[in-house]
Amino acid sequence: MKLAHWMYAGPAHIGTLRVASSFKNVHAIMHAPLGDDYFNVMRSMLERERNFTPATASIVDRHVLARGSRKRVVDNILRKDKEEGPDLIILTPTCTSSILQEDLKNFVDRASIISDCNVIFADVDHYQVNEIQAADRTLEQVVRYYLEKSHRQEALDQFVTDTPSVNIIGILTLGFHNRHDCRELRRLLKDLDIRINQIIPEGGSVEDLKNLPKAWFNLIPYREVGLMTAMYLNKEFGMPYVSTTPMGAVDMAECIRQIKKYVDTLAAPILSSKRVDYESYIDGQTRFVSQAAWFSRSIDCQNFTGKETVVFGDATHAASITKILAREMGIRVSCTGTYCKHDAEWFKEQIQDFCDEIIITDDHAEVGDIIARVEPSAIFGTQMERHIGKRLEIPCGVISAPAHIQNFSLGYRPFLGYEGTNQIADPVYNSFALGMEDHLLEIFCGHDTKEIMTKSLSTDMSLIWNPESQLELNKIPRFVRDEVKRNTEKFARRKGIFDVTVEVMHAAKEALST
Repeated sequence: MKLAHWMYAGPAHIGTLRVASSFKNVHAIMHAPLGDDYFNVMRSMLERERNFTPATASIVDRHVLARGSRKRVVDNILRKDKEEGPDLIILTPTCTSSILQEDLKNFVDRASIISDCNVIFADVDHYQVNEIQAADRTLEQVVRYYLEKSHRQEALDQFVTDTPSVNIIGILTLGFHNRHDCRELRRLLKDLDIRINQIIPEGGSVEDLKNLPKAWFNLIPYREVGLMTAMYLNKEFGMPYVSTTPMGAVDMAECIRQIKKYVDTLAAPILSSKRVDYESYIDGQTRFVSQAAWFSRSIDCQNFTGKETVVFGDATHAASITKILAREMGIRVSCTGTYCKHDAEWFKEQIQDFCDEIIITDDHAEVGDIIARVEPSAIFGTQMERHIGKRLEIPCGVISAPAHIQNFSLGYRPFLGYEGTNQIADPVYNSFALGMEDHLLEIFCGHDTKEIMTKSLSTDMSLIWNPESQLELNKIPRFVRDEVKRNTEKFARRKGIFDVTVEVMHAAKEALST
């Protein structure tokens, strides 16, 4: 744990609450002090939910500290069982209440004997994992609980469906464009003549989890949530899974070919007709539906020549956007990074051939300093990188969680599928100052209304211009003045100089001309 003004991923209990509130008729109870129960408001505001968030806080106060939590926790579970009649209640502590080191698992066991509904304790280490890891673990725990329960009751049907079917695992509340992505995946699978068996956890019922093994395979659109569940189903029931994110034209084709491989393998003993061939579908969608493929060959995309970018976000989106920029649009990616430190090995493997530098960190200040050092033409990152870009006057396109109210657009904005390729191409193109735009802004004083900021976010890297160098700088024509200042400061930082003099300006000019 560490205290921070900004966190890319929240505490563990937020991940558990996201999974619980995504299922239908599941209630979450968090054992927490006042102040930790902000999830209800956050979800209602961002998702624009009309119904109350099914989460209750079992408040830790002075009475709990004096007498213990057992009675209050059990009473809250029984009260919600009586009032709401849920199929499942999930109890989760927060980092704060975990300090008490109470045996909440014992409280759950006691309550489950009395209550009518199922009750489980969120089995996550709140000190070692973050929101993303906790969500992944909680989803796997819920699926495991219901499948093992069905197995004990001999109610588990493991016979697959007669026609190709799939489970989509990992769509959940407060996900980055998750609902729009889900609609696009539905459309894709319908085109491929594959029936959707279940979508979990968003909108799914825990009572239907026993039917998960009936699907031919599982589709995991995001690595952050769902991968543990897919691995469990693969181990226990032999269910294959596709974890290639269908984002961008190239990975879309790869994802469809993986689906084809599993469908062909499983269809052989069931269907006697010819095997499914999706190559014509890939060709038609790439050429006529996805405008991004045409755009990458157009004259507009040639404006990206010489432009540099920095990409940062969760592992799935940062890796996919990096490959789209470098492989499909010919844009140089100077630095790519992720805050998913637990998935660093996979991330490095995915993007090592598509960028100059890789950063794995959850420190936004470190990311800011790298952006300041690189001075890219555009940034593609989270809301934090958007704020960093504002300070450095660098445009930024938001491509990753953590979720913000702007990421819940009323219009249709998927990132996955062939329509997603179009939606990604638009913010990429619009994030750059292209052609004559930047030059005209300089000529018409577009950038001369305020002082140019030093391109650094760290106080120890700030530069000081003395009066003589300021006077010399003002003699330079306005339409190239800002560029001269940036190049001079870049030269000074590289040489470890903090006081910019006229001599430094001349040295920077000579270094640039050689």
